[in-house]
Amino acid sequence: MTSQPRSLFEKVWDAHVVATRPDGQALLAIDRHFLHEGSFHAFGMIDHAGRKVRRPELTFAVADHYVPSHSRAKPIADPEIANMVTMLEANAGRHGLRHFGLHDPAQGIVHVLAPEQGLTLPGLTIVCGDSHTSTHGAFGALAFGIGATEVSHVLATQTLWQRRPKTMRITVDGVLGPHVTAKDLILAVIAVIGADGAAGHVIEYSGSAIRALSMEGRLTVCNMSIEAGARAGMIAPDDTSFAWIEGRHYAPKGALFDRAVKHWRTLPSDDGAVFDREVTLDAAAIAPAVTWGTSPETAVPVTAAVPDPGAEADPVRAGQMRKMLDYMGLAPGMALEDVPIDRVFIGSCTNARLEDLRAAAAVLRGRRAVVPGLVVPGSVPVRRQAEAEGLDRVFIDAGLDWGEPGCSMCVGINGDLVPAGERCASTTNRNFPGRQGPNARTHLMSPAMAAAAAATGRLTDVRKLDVRKLGAS
Repeated sequence: MTSQPRSLFEKVWDAHVVATRPDGQALLAIDRHFLHEGSFHAFGMIDHAGRKVRRPELTFAVADHYVPSHSRAKPIADPEIANMVTMLEANAGRHGLRHFGLHDPAQGIVHVLAPEQGLTLPGLTIVCGDSHTSTHGAFGALAFGIGATEVSHVLATQTLWQRRPKTMRITVDGVLGPHVTAKDLILAVIAVIGADGAAGHVIEYSGSAIRALSMEGRLTVCNMSIEAGARAGMIAPDDTSFAWIEGRHYAPKGALFDRAVKHWRTLPSDDGAVFDREVTLDAAAIAPAVTWGTSPETAVPVTAAVPDPGAEADPVRAGQMRKMLDYMGLAPGMALEDVPIDRVFIGSCTNARLEDLRAAAAVLRGRRAVVPGLVVPGSVPVRRQAEAEGLDRVFIDAGLDWGEPGCSMCVGINGDLVPAGERCASTTNRNFPGRQGPNARTHLMSPAMAAAAAATGRLTDVRKLDVRKLGAS
């Protein structure tokens, strides 16, 4: 008898179901559990229950959200933040967990560090108390964010109860145009389906444009799946994935790696696999994008104008648009390329990998930023390689600050803030009110676009600048 064709998601999900309850919820085995400083609540729960970490060798603690981006030689000035960093180290030590602390040579943002260290592998289930855990789906893993109670459950049992989500396939075929990147691609997707367009679904990204992306680009795409409301985003593993993984510290070695690749090649969706929803986009129609509002779904080509709520037929939507424009300080009909900015931020788990820094440096090389800005690499290894290539000097010579790895200005909890009322060209993933600081105004875009904004002091179409070489994500 021929088995029913299955999707990548179905193969990974089915392989991890331990038990199923009468209400349909499944108990999933969890292969990797990542923690950051916010995990102290979960440790408090298992301590109160008198439990230990069930599989300490599968749990990894990473200092990233609260760590400062200034010199690591200085102590953390804020005692509350310093305590958060110290508590993570203490909890990891008590339970025998691998801890990537403030001075670890592999330290970085968890969603940059884990793929870099070979902890993220095809076919795994991966969870973390952070919504952007969807990033790891770029390798064909089922990865998603969880809350504090769920973190404590995984710590104690290495399992998690979950309701099976629906599936969506987003196919992007064709070739991306010059200077159009993975960030532009995913912003275009979110603009098409909406900020809740994938709610209750796991997205599989497919098509020739997805296959042409580097691993860094794929990580960017899956990272922002959550901004479309998805539970997770996945891309089937292929030779690009295998080449990235081979030789990394925690990856399988030798014959074991060969065996792993043989299995990983069975994971892509079967021909005839059925999805609950299908969406298609033409890569050639995607342009360098910026957001004008307080949701990623407000992404439009940088060549567009600020939309007019008066032209919106839906009164509820029109009201939302007016509220966003009021917060952002924009007027309907204003050309986006006429919008001035006050500062730039290049970094975050979305766009702080080496390829991203190369793309931004290519724009800024030989130019001077006309606004202040901060560039924060995603990990210590990224920082070291960027410095070896002289990228740090490009940013510093342009007048931007070069920071230490961490989440930094993506989220205003670590001292790196956009001052109230200022407008920031940002490579991050969220732009809701207050995300980068109270009353901060955030425009999302790619690293190359942020660098172009730094050089001109306004939202700028990077295609209009002379750029000799540009990275792909």
